Amino acid sequence: MLQSLLLPMLAGVAAGLAAALAFILLYTRNQRRSASGILGVARTEAERLRAEGLREAETAKSDLLVTAKMETLKLREELDREIQRRREEWERLERRAEERSRSHDRKLEEVEAREHTAAKREETLTQREQDLRNRAGEADRLAQEQRAKLERIAGLTADEARREIMQRIEDEARGQAAALVREIKEQARRTAERDARRIISMAIQRLGAEHTAESTVAAVALPSDEMKGRIIGREGRNIRAFETATGVDVIIDDTPDTVIISCFDPIRREVARRSLEALIADGRIHPGRIEEIVVKAQRELEAQLVELGEQAAYDTGVHGVHPELIKLIGRMRYRTSYGQNILDHSKEVAWLAGMMAAELHLDVALAKRGGLLHDIGKVLTHDTEGTHVELGVDVARKYGESAAVINCIQAHHDDVAHETAESVLVQAADAISGSRPGARREAFESYVKRLTRLEEIANGFAGVEKSNVIQAGREIRVVVTPDRIDDGAAAQLSESIARKIESELQYPGQIKVVVIRETRAVDFAR
Repeated sequence: MLQSLLLPMLAGVAAGLAAALAFILLYTRNQRRSASGILGVARTEAERLRAEGLREAETAKSDLLVTAKMETLKLREELDREIQRRREEWERLERRAEERSRSHDRKLEEVEAREHTAAKREETLTQREQDLRNRAGEADRLAQEQRAKLERIAGLTADEARREIMQRIEDEARGQAAALVREIKEQARRTAERDARRIISMAIQRLGAEHTAESTVAAVALPSDEMKGRIIGREGRNIRAFETATGVDVIIDDTPDTVIISCFDPIRREVARRSLEALIADGRIHPGRIEEIVVKAQRELEAQLVELGEQAAYDTGVHGVHPELIKLIGRMRYRTSYGQNILDHSKEVAWLAGMMAAELHLDVALAKRGGLLHDIGKVLTHDTEGTHVELGVDVARKYGESAAVINCIQAHHDDVAHETAESVLVQAADAISGSRPGARREAFESYVKRLTRLEEIANGFAGVEKSNVIQAGREIRVVVTPDRIDDGAAAQLSESIARKIESELQYPGQIKVVVIRETRAVDFAR
């Protein structure tokens, strides 16, 4: 049974294998046929591509040959052109060399001709030089003979004559120079004086300040003579307490209803005057009350000093002043110089300097500030060592004033050089304010000494015959010997005297120096 089952299965497998083998054989035959066809197509395409490649190669070869021939022709043409250019350049250089050679030959010929001409001229010049030497020798001989004749005739040697001529020329030149200097100075003086007089007179006319020299005493009016006894007090205790507290001298004499307070310090004098008036008005006069009133008067005066300083700064248009400087400005109200109130003087200087600065188109604010502060050091001279200029400079620098304002303070008495035009105006305004009639007073002894010293200075110069001081010391007239001083020397002498007066004397205003030279011819009829 098993065999019966296996046999059909084996038969089926064998039939399947036979069918598969047949399919494989058929498929293989078809593939071979297809491969043969594809191989034939490929060979045909390869032959075609080979033929095309050969054709393209032949074409490229032909093109390269043509291009190479064209490049060769082009390079040959360029080479021919370069050869032609260089041949032309060489020919041009040859022609130039020939021209230079011919030119050099011509120049050599010209040089030879010039050398020949120069040789002839040298011979001629040598001959002329010899002739000139002969003539110079003859001229020297004639000049010596002529000089000897002139010396015999004039009685002077050549050196003496030369010195005399030089002396005459020098004297003439000095005279002309002095005349020219005098003319220039006179012209400048006329122009400067005219403008200066106009500006100063305008400023003075616009500012008509009133000044009267102040004294060192103050008078206090009393309601009756009985008050004198109360002021003196029992055994003089009231007056002693008053003088001790105020530092003044109280003078009680026979003058009716008046008590005199004397003190060199105006501030202490003012405190004493106010205190005494307050005591008289109060009626209670005793040592305790005196001390109380004096302290109160001092406080009131301190407050008033600030008000006076602020008012002065406001009146003059000066702003931004340090408070301590304001206080010092107020203290100037109770300081005097030669009897002139310093505060009024400083305000006047500020106004005058400002007016002149406005006329000259300068800094008006600087001129006013310098004028107001120029004498501020005078309020410190009683308390500190040093001149009022030094003290003023120190305090102005301490409280932040500018260098220009400090120079106005420092230069208004010529202690240093002026650095600004406003500083010069402050000095001029100071002189104007101090020289107003009645503004200042001077002690008789110092006045006489100044006049005497003026004459001594003028008489100390050579050629001065005599001198006279006139116009209360404002002018000095110097009479000179006309034989020793000529017109040019007279102008120089006046300047020398003026400069020496400036350096040796101190005086208000200015001093005019007039040199007088005159020639007098005297004869007698008999």
